[in-house]
Amino acid sequence: MKTYKIALIKGDGIGPEIIDEAVKVLDAVASCCDIEFSYEEALMGGCAYDMTGDPLPQETINISLNSDAVLFGAIGGQKWDNLPREKRPESGLLRFRKELGVYANLRPATVFDELINASSLKPEVIKGVDLMVVRELIGGIYFGEPKGRDENRGWNTMVYTREEIVRIAHQAFKIAMTRSKRVCSIDKANVLDVSQLWREVVIEVAKEYPEVELSHMYVDNAAMQLIRDPRQFDVMLTGNIFGDILSDEASMLSGSIGLLPSASVGARIGVYEPIHGSAPDIAGQGIANPIATILSASMMLRYALGENEAADKIDSAVKRALKEGYRTKDLAQYDAKEVCSTSEMGSIIANYAAK
Repeated sequence: MKTYKIALIKGDGIGPEIIDEAVKVLDAVASCCDIEFSYEEALMGGCAYDMTGDPLPQETINISLNSDAVLFGAIGGQKWDNLPREKRPESGLLRFRKELGVYANLRPATVFDELINASSLKPEVIKGVDLMVVRELIGGIYFGEPKGRDENRGWNTMVYTREEIVRIAHQAFKIAMTRSKRVCSIDKANVLDVSQLWREVVIEVAKEYPEVELSHMYVDNAAMQLIRDPRQFDVMLTGNIFGDILSDEASMLSGSIGLLPSASVGARIGVYEPIHGSAPDIAGQGIANPIATILSASMMLRYALGENEAADKIDSAVKRALKEGYRTKDLAQYDAKEVCSTSEMGSIIANYAAK
């Protein structure tokens, strides 16, 4: 029996609730796949600041680096918005990504047939959508220097090196090889020098993947095309700020941000988390949708641990729960047979995953 060490960072708001349900499902699938999980909890975010004065204690970094993977909930909330920038939960998260070297953010956007009416787009536009946004995560304008502000001016610098572009491009092409073998690289090469370098390097990397079809699209057009005809995309490769915007836009194809997982991977330890926030306004009410976190656990099994059978079981269990009409409150108006609490939905999925 294989044993995997998983760092659990529950975080703030609904983070503890949704992580608990993902753990429930992981334990259920482990029982029938001859695997075992050893969990160690660590603090990050507002709760870490309240307890230690630091949104990212060194102990959390150490625990994470000593694990096979990190399962992460959500951080932040209005309670900590007025802290100095370096003490805010979000600053801890950016530092965490840098410390772990997770340079590639993978965000799938899949439309479930059972929830096709949940999207604001017409069913004929979104039926069959299954795309992956591959976003560079620790470079670009969020990390570039110089940056700063004075009373009358603020400035940030978008910077990418050849090395940073090469490694994120390889991630995108490798993922495309497991899918429909199409990569669309998103940039703004008609205006930005950094995007011109991005496009040139992506074209160079593409030569190593002759089976993959490469196309290019300016980011403004990509934002439009993602709504007009999302099925044209398989893998969307892009930089940090463009990927931040486009992946959130893609999340709404499914109809609820509570359905979509993500993975942040690199040379060391991967972090697996839902794309939604901490939702402090509903924390403790038992109404948060745990599916995005449960599917993040599935991505962890697939990408970090190579346990594809267990990942498939979780994916199938989620689809079965939705097909049979189980919904959390955010999806209650879409053909719900039964409206479930956070814990009830987790238990239903865990029961199906264990079969």
